[in-house]
Amino acid sequence: MTSTKSEAAAAVRIGAGLALRKQNELMGLLRPCFARTQPWLQAGKYVSALVSELPRVNGWSIARHGGDRTPDRTQRLLNHASWDTFAAMSVVRRFAVAGLEEAARRGRRRGLVIGAIDETGQEKAGEATCGVKRQYLGCAGKVANGINTVHLSYVREGTGHALIGARQWIPAEHLADPVKSLLMGLPLDLRFRTKGQLAIDICADACADGIGLDFACGDEVYGNCTQLRDFFEAEDQAYVLRVPSNFTLTLAAGMTLTCAEAVKTLLKHNRRWEVRSAGGGSKGERWYGWAWLATASPRHHLLIRRHLGTGELAFHYCYVPQGQLLTKTRLIRAAGLRWPVEEDFSFSKDCFGLDQCQARLYTAIARHAVLVTAALAICAITAALARDRTDTQAPPPVRPDQPPPAEPGMIPLTIPEIKRLLAALTMRPPPRWLVIHWDAWTRRHQARSRWFHKRARLARQPQFAQVKP
Repeated sequence: MTSTKSEAAAAVRIGAGLALRKQNELMGLLRPCFARTQPWLQAGKYVSALVSELPRVNGWSIARHGGDRTPDRTQRLLNHASWDTFAAMSVVRRFAVAGLEEAARRGRRRGLVIGAIDETGQEKAGEATCGVKRQYLGCAGKVANGINTVHLSYVREGTGHALIGARQWIPAEHLADPVKSLLMGLPLDLRFRTKGQLAIDICADACADGIGLDFACGDEVYGNCTQLRDFFEAEDQAYVLRVPSNFTLTLAAGMTLTCAEAVKTLLKHNRRWEVRSAGGGSKGERWYGWAWLATASPRHHLLIRRHLGTGELAFHYCYVPQGQLLTKTRLIRAAGLRWPVEEDFSFSKDCFGLDQCQARLYTAIARHAVLVTAALAICAITAALARDRTDTQAPPPVRPDQPPPAEPGMIPLTIPEIKRLLAALTMRPPPRWLVIHWDAWTRRHQARSRWFHKRARLARQPQFAQVKP
């Protein structure tokens, strides 16, 4: 037990020291993105609040955590302060990539480098928020009122991953309505972009920052986008993109079939399938049946994944440029490395409040996403750098009847644990006068809001005609 406590104490010292250094390093790199010092300092307070243990992340809670008397400075940072949002995202992107590369070098893990593209939604009430629309939201699992944002996650196999780019999807009807565009703060030069086109914009930004990927991966929304595939091929960027079962392609034999027809025609026998792992998960290896088919193009292949229990099929359209290694094993590894983007979404929402922002304007939503991405990058890099030094797990079992070890050890520090360490180190109890001030300010603000809500309801209340005797 004493050994376990000493190991835990050592892990805390390692993780806490790394996290504080990385937070200070990133905030220093972000300074040129701000025209004035005060908004930059406020951004530092914002990031510190995101990595704290606040139960809800909004303008009030962030301002209270930072010691401000009102939420005005926090709201000004998101809505009106002069700072370059795109330049800040570029800084965070290069910081995250450099940190994960450093961790890979230290651990001597080359692995594959994947750019995983996906979108995530946020439920919103009303119609005033920029980009809000009734649509299917994966986070809710149903059609709901909300907004959608396309993200790019940088994944280093065996090392770590973090979000490095984001673009909000704006419905065409919002852009076509000049009044709504003005109220939502949409830029005058903003044009409608599909999710696939937004993915092109994000990947182009990553290319401009000199970020190289072994493969780009995405689900059917992006695999079905011809423009995105053409963009990757023009950039000599290999990809493994999911496509629907009705996706049509020409096979090497000259037959033009859909993916589903190709499986029925050419993969009827089990000997055409090979059971391989799609990579390790928290509960062990993820085993699937795999097969691949050549197409009329020597650089394009169709990779098919079959669930061993249900038989469910997933189709991946693959491209590998001339001169790069093309093997089924490599494509399978790439296809299995798309899932970390979902973990990044989970961390960003559960730990850093990506979906808790109450901002309504286009720029404010984008700035909140940048600062959440910065908070995630700090913790992701720290977890990657501390992984080898804080992993004391016992060897995994090799037999189903193997008895458990006497001491299981401890898993390496995770992103939520890094966040808790940062929160504990940076948390300072607020002075008594500030607690009293915020209590009075909040109750007064809520009283004013309640009064206006009641007045608005009176204006909407129907007037009943008096019944004559």
